[in-house]
Amino acid sequence: MKSANEVAIDGLMERYFEGLYHSDSDVLRTVFHPELAYVNATEGNHEFMDLEAYMTRIDNREPPAVRGEKRSESVDRVTLTGRQMGLVEARMTMMGRNYQDLLTLIHTDDGWKVITKVFAYHETKEG
Repeated sequence: MKSANEVAIDGLMERYFEGLYHSDSDVLRTVFHPELAYVNATEGNHEFMDLEAYMTRIDNREPPAVRGEKRSESVDRVTLTGRQMGLVEARMTMMGRNYQDLLTLIHTDDGWKVITKVFAYHETKEG
C-alpha cells in the first residue's frame, strides 16, 4: 500500500505530464512552486528561467495534444528525504524530443511542489 506522500506525488506527476502534453499553464501552476528554477542542461542549449517566463513559453506553444503526437512518459525514481524534500527522475517523449527530468520537490502548506526542474533532451529519430 502506498503512503500518503507517494499518492500525492503520483498525482503531482500525472498533472505534470498532462500539463506539458496539453500546454496547460493552469494545471502546471498546481505542480510548480512560485519560486521555480527551470534549467535546461542540454549541451549547447543552456537556459535558465523563473516560473513566469516558463509559463509564458508554455502558453505560447502549440500543445503536442493538438498535433496528435504520441505520448510516452515514465517516472523512473522517486526519492524522499525526510518529510520535506524529494527528487523525481522522469522521462517523456514529445515535440520530437526525448526528455530526461530531475525534479526537486519540497513539501509546502499546499502539498508537494516542484521547486527545481533540471532537464536535458535529445532529438528523436522522427524529430
